[in-house]
Amino acid sequence: MDGTFSENDLSRVVEADRKNVWHHLIQHQPFESAIDPRIIVEGKGMKVWDQKGKEHLDAVSGGVWTVNVGYGRESIADAVRDQLVKLNYFAGSAGSIPGALFAEKLLDKMPGLDRMYYCNSGSEANEKAFKMVRQIAHKKYGGKKHKILYRDRDYHGTTIACLSAGGQDERNAQYGPFAPGFVRVPHCLEYRAFEQDGAPQENYGVWAADQIEKVILSEGPDTVGALCLEPVTAGGGVITPPDGYWDRVQEICRKYDILLHIDEVVCGVGRTGTWFGYQQYGVQPDMVTMAKGVASGYAAIACLVTTEAVFDMFKDDPSDKMNYFRDISTFGGCTAGPAAAIENMRIIEDENLLENTTQMGAYMLDQLHALADKHTIIGDVRGKGLFLGAELVSDRDSRAPADEAKVQAVVGNCMAQGVIIGATNRSLPGKNNSLCFSPALIATKDNIDQIVTAVDKALGDVFG
Repeated sequence: MDGTFSENDLSRVVEADRKNVWHHLIQHQPFESAIDPRIIVEGKGMKVWDQKGKEHLDAVSGGVWTVNVGYGRESIADAVRDQLVKLNYFAGSAGSIPGALFAEKLLDKMPGLDRMYYCNSGSEANEKAFKMVRQIAHKKYGGKKHKILYRDRDYHGTTIACLSAGGQDERNAQYGPFAPGFVRVPHCLEYRAFEQDGAPQENYGVWAADQIEKVILSEGPDTVGALCLEPVTAGGGVITPPDGYWDRVQEICRKYDILLHIDEVVCGVGRTGTWFGYQQYGVQPDMVTMAKGVASGYAAIACLVTTEAVFDMFKDDPSDKMNYFRDISTFGGCTAGPAAAIENMRIIEDENLLENTTQMGAYMLDQLHALADKHTIIGDVRGKGLFLGAELVSDRDSRAPADEAKVQAVVGNCMAQGVIIGATNRSLPGKNNSLCFSPALIATKDNIDQIVTAVDKALGDVFG
Protein backbone atom coordinates (compact mmCIF):
# COMPACT_ATOMS: atom_id res chain seq x y z
CA MET A 1 0.00 0.00 0.00
CA ASP A 2 1.11 3.58 -0.55
CA GLY A 3 0.47 4.69 3.03
CA THR A 4 -2.14 7.32 2.16
CA PHE A 5 -4.10 6.39 5.30
CA SER A 6 -2.37 6.28 8.66
CA GLU A 7 -2.92 3.37 11.03
CA ASN A 8 -5.19 5.58 13.15
CA ASP A 9 -7.21 6.59 10.09
CA LEU A 10 -7.71 2.95 9.12
CA SER A 11 -8.74 2.04 12.66
CA ARG A 12 -11.42 4.71 12.44
CA VAL A 13 -12.56 3.31 9.08
CA VAL A 14 -12.82 -0.20 10.54
CA GLU A 15 -14.96 1.05 13.42
CA ALA A 16 -17.13 3.12 11.09
CA ASP A 17 -17.62 0.03 8.94
CA ARG A 18 -18.38 -2.17 11.97
CA LYS A 19 -20.98 0.29 13.24
CA ASN A 20 -22.68 1.38 10.01
CA VAL A 21 -22.20 -0.93 7.01
CA TRP A 22 -24.40 -3.92 6.19
CA HIS A 23 -22.14 -6.16 4.09
CA HIS A 24 -23.22 -8.53 1.36
CA LEU A 25 -23.40 -12.26 2.13
CA ILE A 26 -21.95 -11.89 5.63
CA GLN A 27 -23.20 -12.88 9.07
CA HIS A 28 -22.31 -9.86 11.20
CA GLN A 29 -22.52 -11.28 14.70
CA PRO A 30 -18.77 -12.13 14.80
CA PHE A 31 -18.01 -8.44 14.26
CA GLU A 32 -19.55 -7.70 17.66
CA SER A 33 -16.57 -9.41 19.31
CA ALA A 34 -12.88 -9.00 18.57
CA ILE A 35 -13.13 -9.92 14.87
CA ASP A 36 -12.76 -6.96 12.54
CA PRO A 37 -14.59 -6.64 9.24
CA ARG A 38 -12.20 -6.90 6.32
CA ILE A 39 -11.55 -3.62 4.49
CA ILE A 40 -9.92 -3.80 1.07
CA VAL A 41 -7.91 -0.61 0.77
CA GLU A 42 -6.08 -0.78 -2.53
CA GLY A 43 -5.68 -2.88 -5.66
CA LYS A 44 -3.08 -3.06 -8.40
CA GLY A 45 -2.94 -5.59 -11.21
CA MET A 46 -3.85 -8.97 -9.67
CA LYS A 47 -3.24 -7.89 -6.07
CA VAL A 48 -5.23 -6.21 -3.30
CA TRP A 49 -4.23 -5.00 0.16
CA ASP A 50 -6.39 -5.03 3.29
CA GLN A 51 -6.45 -2.58 6.21
CA LYS A 52 -3.62 -4.43 7.92
CA GLY A 53 -1.40 -3.99 4.89
CA LYS A 54 -1.55 -7.67 3.99
CA GLU A 55 -1.14 -8.42 0.31
CA HIS A 56 -3.44 -10.90 -1.42
CA LEU A 57 -3.36 -12.35 -4.91
CA ASP A 58 -6.96 -12.16 -6.12
CA ALA A 59 -7.99 -15.34 -7.93
CA VAL A 60 -11.68 -14.39 -8.14
CA SER A 61 -11.51 -10.96 -9.83
CA GLY A 62 -12.98 -8.85 -7.07
CA GLY A 63 -14.70 -11.64 -5.20
CA VAL A 64 -17.53 -12.02 -7.71
CA TRP A 65 -15.93 -12.49 -11.14
CA THR A 66 -15.88 -8.81 -12.10
CA VAL A 67 -12.45 -7.13 -12.38
CA ASN A 68 -11.52 -8.75 -15.69
CA VAL A 69 -8.67 -6.42 -16.65
CA GLY A 70 -7.23 -6.08 -13.17
CA TYR A 71 -6.97 -3.26 -10.64
CA GLY A 72 -5.49 0.21 -11.01
CA ARG A 73 -6.26 0.90 -14.67
CA GLU A 74 -5.72 4.64 -14.85
CA SER A 75 -6.93 4.87 -18.45
CA ILE A 76 -10.38 3.60 -17.46
CA ALA A 77 -10.52 5.97 -14.50
CA ASP A 78 -9.51 8.83 -16.81
CA ALA A 79 -12.18 7.90 -19.35
CA VAL A 80 -14.82 7.88 -16.62
CA ARG A 81 -13.62 11.18 -15.13
CA ASP A 82 -13.58 12.94 -18.51
CA GLN A 83 -17.05 11.69 -19.39
CA LEU A 84 -18.54 12.65 -16.02
CA VAL A 85 -17.30 16.22 -16.41
CA LYS A 86 -18.81 16.44 -19.90
CA LEU A 87 -22.13 14.68 -19.11
CA ASN A 88 -22.64 12.42 -16.15
CA TYR A 89 -26.23 11.40 -16.72
CA PHE A 90 -29.36 11.73 -18.75
CA ALA A 91 -32.37 9.40 -18.69
CA GLY A 92 -32.27 6.49 -21.09
CA SER A 93 -35.16 7.93 -23.08
CA ALA A 94 -32.38 9.89 -24.81
CA GLY A 95 -29.02 8.66 -26.04
CA SER A 96 -25.45 9.60 -25.13
CA ILE A 97 -22.18 9.57 -27.02
CA PRO A 98 -20.54 6.74 -25.01
CA GLY A 99 -23.81 4.79 -24.96
CA ALA A 100 -24.09 4.84 -28.73
CA LEU A 101 -20.41 4.13 -29.35
CA PHE A 102 -20.15 1.26 -26.88
CA ALA A 103 -23.30 -0.38 -28.24
CA GLU A 104 -21.86 -0.21 -31.76
CA LYS A 105 -18.48 -1.55 -30.65
CA LEU A 106 -19.88 -4.42 -28.59
CA LEU A 107 -22.55 -5.52 -31.05
CA ASP A 108 -19.84 -5.78 -33.69
CA LYS A 109 -18.51 -8.66 -31.54
CA MET A 110 -21.95 -10.33 -31.40
CA PRO A 111 -23.07 -11.19 -34.96
CA GLY A 112 -26.81 -11.75 -35.22
CA LEU A 113 -27.60 -9.47 -32.28
CA ASP A 114 -28.55 -5.90 -33.00
CA ARG A 115 -29.98 -3.92 -30.08
CA MET A 116 -28.72 -2.99 -26.62
CA TYR A 117 -30.80 -1.95 -23.61
CA TYR A 118 -28.81 -0.34 -20.79
CA CYS A 119 -29.38 -0.93 -17.08
CA ASN A 120 -27.21 -1.13 -13.98
CA SER A 121 -26.94 -4.72 -12.70
CA GLY A 122 -27.09 -8.29 -13.90
CA SER A 123 -30.23 -8.95 -11.89
CA GLU A 124 -31.90 -5.97 -13.48
CA ALA A 125 -30.83 -7.04 -16.98
CA ASN A 126 -32.44 -10.43 -16.44
CA GLU A 127 -35.58 -8.75 -15.10
CA LYS A 128 -35.77 -6.74 -18.33
CA ALA A 129 -35.53 -9.92 -20.38
CA PHE A 130 -38.27 -11.58 -18.33
CA LYS A 131 -40.50 -8.53 -18.80
CA MET A 132 -39.93 -8.59 -22.55
CA VAL A 133 -40.92 -12.26 -22.70
CA ARG A 134 -44.09 -11.56 -20.74
CA GLN A 135 -45.02 -8.55 -22.86
CA ILE A 136 -44.41 -10.51 -26.07
CA ALA A 137 -46.71 -13.20 -24.71
CA HIS A 138 -49.49 -10.64 -24.30
CA LYS A 139 -48.84 -8.92 -27.63
CA LYS A 140 -48.59 -12.07 -29.76
CA TYR A 141 -50.08 -15.00 -27.90
CA GLY A 142 -52.93 -13.65 -25.81
CA GLY A 143 -50.77 -13.92 -22.68
CA LYS A 144 -50.47 -17.69 -22.95
CA LYS A 145 -46.83 -18.19 -24.04
CA HIS A 146 -45.45 -16.60 -20.88
CA LYS A 147 -43.55 -19.33 -19.01
CA ILE A 148 -39.80 -19.01 -18.56
CA LEU A 149 -37.70 -22.13 -18.13
CA TYR A 150 -34.51 -22.04 -16.07
CA ARG A 151 -31.96 -24.69 -15.14
CA ASP A 152 -31.17 -26.42 -11.88
CA ARG A 153 -27.92 -25.01 -10.40
CA ASP A 154 -28.02 -21.83 -12.55
CA TYR A 155 -28.29 -18.40 -10.93
CA HIS A 156 -29.74 -15.26 -12.49
CA GLY A 157 -29.84 -12.62 -9.76
CA THR A 158 -31.13 -11.42 -6.42
CA THR A 159 -34.57 -9.95 -7.10
CA ILE A 160 -37.73 -11.95 -6.43
CA ALA A 161 -38.30 -12.60 -10.16
CA CYS A 162 -34.66 -13.62 -10.62
CA LEU A 163 -34.85 -15.92 -7.59
CA SER A 164 -38.02 -17.33 -9.14
CA ALA A 165 -35.72 -18.36 -11.98
CA GLY A 166 -32.98 -19.46 -9.60
CA GLY A 167 -31.74 -23.04 -9.55
CA GLN A 168 -29.90 -22.74 -6.22
CA ASP A 169 -32.30 -23.63 -3.43
CA GLU A 170 -30.25 -22.30 -0.52
CA ARG A 171 -30.04 -18.89 -2.20
CA ASN A 172 -33.82 -18.98 -2.65
CA ALA A 173 -34.62 -20.17 0.88
CA GLN A 174 -36.74 -17.80 3.03
CA TYR A 175 -37.54 -15.45 0.12
CA GLY A 176 -40.71 -17.05 -1.24
CA PRO A 177 -43.42 -17.07 -2.34
CA PHE A 178 -42.01 -16.59 -5.80
CA ALA A 179 -43.44 -15.28 -9.03
CA PRO A 180 -45.51 -17.81 -11.00
CA GLY A 181 -44.66 -18.96 -14.49
CA PHE A 182 -41.03 -20.00 -13.89
CA VAL A 183 -40.28 -23.70 -14.46
CA ARG A 184 -37.08 -25.59 -13.64
CA VAL A 185 -35.30 -27.95 -16.03
CA PRO A 186 -32.55 -30.43 -15.03
CA HIS A 187 -28.86 -29.53 -14.80
CA CYS A 188 -26.23 -30.79 -17.26
CA LEU A 189 -23.41 -31.71 -14.86
CA GLU A 190 -22.03 -34.90 -16.37
CA TYR A 191 -19.97 -35.64 -13.25
CA ARG A 192 -23.27 -36.07 -11.38
CA ALA A 193 -25.24 -37.70 -14.18
CA PHE A 194 -25.46 -40.86 -12.07
CA GLU A 195 -27.88 -38.99 -9.79
CA GLN A 196 -30.31 -38.41 -12.67
CA ASP A 197 -32.74 -41.21 -13.52
CA GLY A 198 -32.09 -42.69 -16.93
CA ALA A 199 -28.92 -40.75 -17.69
CA PRO A 200 -26.76 -42.65 -20.18
CA GLN A 201 -23.00 -43.17 -20.05
CA GLU A 202 -22.69 -42.01 -23.67
CA ASN A 203 -24.17 -38.93 -25.41
CA TYR A 204 -25.07 -37.44 -22.05
CA GLY A 205 -25.12 -33.90 -23.48
CA VAL A 206 -27.90 -34.70 -25.94
CA TRP A 207 -29.79 -36.61 -23.24
CA ALA A 208 -29.52 -33.68 -20.82
CA ALA A 209 -30.89 -31.29 -23.45
CA ASP A 210 -33.69 -33.73 -24.22
CA GLN A 211 -34.80 -33.42 -20.61
CA ILE A 212 -35.57 -29.78 -21.38
CA GLU A 213 -37.82 -30.88 -24.23
CA LYS A 214 -39.64 -33.22 -21.86
CA VAL A 215 -40.40 -30.29 -19.57
CA ILE A 216 -41.60 -28.22 -22.52
CA LEU A 217 -43.95 -30.98 -23.62
CA SER A 218 -45.20 -31.45 -20.08
CA GLU A 219 -45.92 -27.72 -19.65
CA GLY A 220 -47.26 -27.32 -23.19
CA PRO A 221 -45.08 -25.71 -25.89
CA ASP A 222 -47.74 -23.06 -26.47
CA THR A 223 -47.21 -21.84 -22.88
CA VAL A 224 -43.38 -21.58 -22.90
CA GLY A 225 -41.93 -18.26 -24.04
CA ALA A 226 -38.24 -18.47 -23.19
CA LEU A 227 -35.42 -20.64 -21.90
CA CYS A 228 -32.86 -18.85 -19.70
CA LEU A 229 -29.45 -20.53 -19.25
CA GLU A 230 -25.91 -19.64 -18.31
CA PRO A 231 -23.41 -20.71 -21.02
CA VAL A 232 -21.25 -22.17 -18.24
CA THR A 233 -23.03 -22.54 -14.91
CA ALA A 234 -21.14 -20.26 -12.52
CA GLY A 235 -22.02 -20.29 -8.82
CA GLY A 236 -23.63 -23.70 -9.20
CA GLY A 237 -20.21 -25.31 -9.52
CA VAL A 238 -18.53 -24.03 -12.74
CA ILE A 239 -20.33 -26.55 -14.95
CA THR A 240 -19.15 -26.71 -18.56
CA PRO A 241 -21.85 -28.10 -20.87
CA PRO A 242 -21.18 -31.59 -22.25
CA ASP A 243 -20.69 -32.31 -25.95
CA GLY A 244 -23.86 -32.06 -27.98
CA TYR A 245 -25.77 -30.11 -25.33
CA TRP A 246 -25.93 -26.66 -26.84
CA ASP A 247 -26.63 -27.85 -30.39
CA ARG A 248 -29.64 -29.78 -29.14
CA VAL A 249 -30.80 -26.89 -26.92
CA GLN A 250 -30.76 -24.56 -29.93
CA GLU A 251 -32.69 -27.10 -31.99
CA ILE A 252 -35.35 -27.49 -29.29
CA CYS A 253 -35.86 -23.75 -28.92
CA ARG A 254 -36.32 -23.28 -32.65
CA LYS A 255 -38.66 -26.27 -32.88
CA TYR A 256 -41.07 -24.83 -30.32
CA ASP A 257 -40.63 -21.09 -31.08
CA ILE A 258 -38.99 -20.44 -27.69
CA LEU A 259 -36.70 -17.47 -27.16
CA LEU A 260 -33.19 -18.48 -26.08
CA HIS A 261 -31.99 -16.12 -23.35
CA ILE A 262 -28.33 -16.60 -22.40
CA ASP A 263 -27.18 -15.08 -19.12
CA GLU A 264 -23.58 -13.92 -19.67
CA VAL A 265 -23.36 -11.87 -16.47
CA VAL A 266 -20.36 -13.96 -15.36
CA CYS A 267 -19.00 -15.37 -18.63
CA GLY A 268 -19.32 -12.27 -20.77
CA VAL A 269 -16.56 -10.02 -22.07
CA GLY A 270 -13.68 -12.45 -22.22
CA ARG A 271 -13.96 -14.72 -19.20
CA THR A 272 -13.98 -17.97 -21.21
CA GLY A 273 -11.51 -16.84 -23.88
CA THR A 274 -14.11 -15.59 -26.36
CA TRP A 275 -16.04 -12.36 -26.06
CA PHE A 276 -19.03 -14.33 -24.80
CA GLY A 277 -19.39 -17.83 -23.46
CA TYR A 278 -22.08 -18.83 -25.93
CA GLN A 279 -19.59 -18.22 -28.74
CA GLN A 280 -17.61 -21.23 -27.50
CA TYR A 281 -20.53 -23.45 -28.52
CA GLY A 282 -21.80 -22.06 -31.84
CA VAL A 283 -25.11 -20.88 -30.40
CA GLN A 284 -27.22 -18.01 -31.74
CA PRO A 285 -29.27 -16.57 -28.88
CA ASP A 286 -32.26 -14.27 -29.09
CA MET A 287 -31.38 -12.38 -25.90
CA VAL A 288 -28.10 -11.98 -24.00
CA THR A 289 -27.67 -10.35 -20.59
CA MET A 290 -24.35 -9.12 -19.25
CA ALA A 291 -22.83 -7.09 -16.39
CA LYS A 292 -19.74 -7.72 -14.16
CA GLY A 293 -16.83 -7.75 -16.63
CA VAL A 294 -18.44 -5.29 -19.08
CA ALA A 295 -16.51 -2.48 -17.41
CA SER A 296 -14.41 -4.60 -15.02
CA GLY A 297 -16.10 -2.97 -12.04
CA TYR A 298 -14.79 0.52 -12.80
CA ALA A 299 -18.38 1.74 -13.21
CA ALA A 300 -21.79 0.17 -12.83
CA ILE A 301 -23.18 -1.09 -16.13
CA ALA A 302 -25.33 -3.93 -17.37
CA CYS A 303 -26.90 -4.59 -20.75
CA LEU A 304 -29.59 -6.66 -22.37
CA VAL A 305 -28.86 -7.37 -26.03
CA THR A 306 -31.49 -8.73 -28.43
CA THR A 307 -31.96 -9.62 -32.03
CA GLU A 308 -33.64 -7.14 -34.33
CA ALA A 309 -36.57 -9.59 -34.50
CA VAL A 310 -37.16 -9.24 -30.75
CA PHE A 311 -36.79 -5.46 -30.98
CA ASP A 312 -39.28 -5.31 -33.86
CA MET A 313 -41.97 -6.93 -31.72
CA PHE A 314 -42.13 -3.69 -29.75
CA LYS A 315 -42.42 -1.35 -32.75
CA ASP A 316 -46.12 -0.66 -33.19
CA ASP A 317 -48.62 2.00 -34.10
CA PRO A 318 -47.59 4.92 -31.87
CA SER A 319 -51.25 5.74 -31.28
CA ASP A 320 -51.43 2.67 -29.01
CA LYS A 321 -49.78 3.90 -25.84
CA MET A 322 -49.41 0.40 -24.35
CA ASN A 323 -47.47 -1.45 -27.03
CA TYR A 324 -43.88 -0.29 -26.60
CA PHE A 325 -41.51 -1.66 -23.94
CA ARG A 326 -42.68 0.38 -20.96
CA ASP A 327 -39.59 0.14 -18.82
CA ILE A 328 -36.88 2.36 -17.43
CA SER A 329 -33.65 1.85 -15.52
CA THR A 330 -32.72 5.09 -13.78
CA PHE A 331 -29.02 4.39 -13.59
CA GLY A 332 -29.02 2.87 -17.05
CA GLY A 333 -28.73 6.50 -18.07
CA CYS A 334 -25.36 6.97 -16.36
CA THR A 335 -22.63 7.65 -18.89
CA ALA A 336 -19.75 6.40 -16.73
CA GLY A 337 -20.60 2.76 -17.47
CA PRO A 338 -20.33 2.82 -21.27
CA ALA A 339 -17.33 5.18 -21.09
CA ALA A 340 -15.55 2.66 -18.86
CA ALA A 341 -16.72 -0.23 -21.02
CA ILE A 342 -15.25 1.27 -24.18
CA GLU A 343 -11.83 1.59 -22.57
CA ASN A 344 -12.17 -1.84 -20.96
CA MET A 345 -12.76 -3.36 -24.39
CA ARG A 346 -9.82 -1.48 -25.87
CA ILE A 347 -7.54 -2.93 -23.20
CA ILE A 348 -8.77 -6.46 -23.88
CA GLU A 349 -8.14 -6.01 -27.59
CA ASP A 350 -4.81 -4.16 -27.43
CA GLU A 351 -3.33 -6.48 -24.81
CA ASN A 352 -4.59 -9.65 -26.52
CA LEU A 353 -6.35 -10.73 -23.33
CA LEU A 354 -8.69 -13.19 -25.04
CA GLU A 355 -5.63 -15.08 -26.28
CA ASN A 356 -4.03 -14.84 -22.85
CA THR A 357 -7.20 -16.14 -21.24
CA THR A 358 -7.23 -19.16 -23.52
CA GLN A 359 -3.54 -19.91 -22.95
CA MET A 360 -3.47 -19.29 -19.21
CA GLY A 361 -6.78 -21.09 -18.77
CA ALA A 362 -5.38 -24.19 -20.44
CA TYR A 363 -2.26 -23.94 -18.26
CA MET A 364 -4.30 -23.60 -15.07
CA LEU A 365 -6.57 -26.49 -16.06
CA ASP A 366 -3.48 -28.68 -16.49
CA GLN A 367 -2.16 -27.58 -13.09
CA LEU A 368 -5.48 -28.37 -11.42
CA HIS A 369 -5.51 -31.82 -13.04
CA ALA A 370 -2.02 -32.34 -11.62
CA LEU A 371 -3.39 -31.40 -8.20
CA ALA A 372 -6.16 -33.96 -8.68
CA ASP A 373 -3.51 -36.62 -9.32
CA LYS A 374 -2.00 -35.74 -5.95
CA HIS A 375 -5.14 -35.16 -3.85
CA THR A 376 -7.90 -37.76 -4.03
CA ILE A 377 -10.23 -35.23 -2.41
CA ILE A 378 -10.51 -33.64 -5.87
CA GLY A 379 -13.16 -35.57 -7.75
CA ASP A 380 -13.52 -33.45 -10.87
CA VAL A 381 -11.81 -30.51 -12.55
CA ARG A 382 -13.65 -28.45 -15.16
CA GLY A 383 -13.80 -25.04 -16.76
CA LYS A 384 -13.33 -22.87 -19.81
CA GLY A 385 -10.73 -20.13 -20.17
CA LEU A 386 -9.97 -18.43 -16.85
CA PHE A 387 -13.17 -19.74 -15.31
CA LEU A 388 -12.41 -23.00 -13.53
CA GLY A 389 -13.67 -25.24 -10.76
CA ALA A 390 -12.55 -28.23 -8.74
CA GLU A 391 -15.24 -30.37 -7.11
CA LEU A 392 -14.16 -31.89 -3.79
CA VAL A 393 -15.47 -35.30 -2.73
CA SER A 394 -14.95 -37.42 0.35
CA ASP A 395 -14.86 -40.57 -1.78
CA ARG A 396 -14.10 -40.78 -5.48
CA ASP A 397 -16.04 -43.99 -6.01
CA SER A 398 -19.32 -42.78 -4.51
CA ARG A 399 -18.61 -39.12 -5.39
CA ALA A 400 -20.01 -38.14 -2.00
CA PRO A 401 -19.50 -34.37 -1.60
CA ALA A 402 -16.75 -33.22 0.73
CA ASP A 403 -17.82 -31.67 4.02
CA GLU A 404 -18.88 -28.10 3.38
CA ALA A 405 -17.09 -26.74 6.43
CA LYS A 406 -13.84 -28.25 5.21
CA VAL A 407 -14.33 -26.80 1.74
CA GLN A 408 -14.68 -23.39 3.35
CA ALA A 409 -11.62 -24.15 5.47
CA VAL A 410 -9.64 -24.56 2.24
CA VAL A 411 -10.78 -21.09 1.17
CA GLY A 412 -9.78 -19.70 4.58
CA ASN A 413 -6.40 -21.42 4.47
CA CYS A 414 -5.66 -19.91 1.06
CA MET A 415 -6.71 -16.50 2.37
CA ALA A 416 -4.26 -16.87 5.25
CA GLN A 417 -1.57 -17.62 2.67
CA GLY A 418 -2.44 -14.42 0.81
CA VAL A 419 -4.48 -15.96 -2.04
CA ILE A 420 -8.20 -15.28 -2.46
CA ILE A 421 -10.17 -18.14 -4.03
CA GLY A 422 -13.90 -18.87 -4.13
CA ALA A 423 -16.20 -21.81 -3.45
CA THR A 424 -19.85 -22.68 -3.79
CA ASN A 425 -21.40 -21.54 -0.54
CA ARG A 426 -24.96 -21.41 0.81
CA SER A 427 -26.28 -22.25 -2.64
CA LEU A 428 -26.87 -25.96 -3.20
CA PRO A 429 -28.19 -28.16 -0.37
CA GLY A 430 -25.53 -30.79 0.29
CA LYS A 431 -23.53 -29.79 -2.80
CA ASN A 432 -21.53 -26.74 -1.75
CA ASN A 433 -18.32 -28.60 -2.48
CA SER A 434 -16.64 -26.89 -5.45
CA LEU A 435 -13.68 -24.53 -5.39
CA CYS A 436 -14.01 -21.71 -7.92
CA PHE A 437 -11.29 -19.77 -9.72
CA SER A 438 -11.62 -16.73 -11.97
CA PRO A 439 -8.38 -14.75 -11.98
CA ALA A 440 -8.26 -11.60 -14.09
CA LEU A 441 -7.66 -12.01 -17.81
CA ILE A 442 -4.16 -10.55 -17.28
CA ALA A 443 -3.06 -13.58 -15.23
CA THR A 444 0.46 -14.92 -15.80
CA LYS A 445 1.93 -18.37 -15.23
CA ASP A 446 3.54 -17.06 -12.05
CA ASN A 447 0.13 -15.92 -10.78
CA ILE A 448 -1.41 -19.29 -11.56
CA ASP A 449 1.47 -21.15 -9.96
CA GLN A 450 0.95 -19.09 -6.79
CA ILE A 451 -2.77 -19.91 -6.77
CA VAL A 452 -2.25 -23.62 -7.34
CA THR A 453 0.55 -23.82 -4.76
CA ALA A 454 -1.73 -22.23 -2.16
CA VAL A 455 -4.55 -24.67 -2.97
CA ASP A 456 -2.12 -27.59 -2.78
CA LYS A 457 -1.02 -26.57 0.70
CA ALA A 458 -4.58 -25.85 1.85
CA LEU A 459 -5.84 -29.25 0.71
CA GLY A 460 -2.99 -30.90 2.55
CA ASP A 461 -3.57 -28.87 5.70
CA VAL A 462 -7.35 -29.39 5.76
CA PHE A 463 -7.72 -32.92 4.45
CA GLY A 464 -4.29 -34.40 5.16
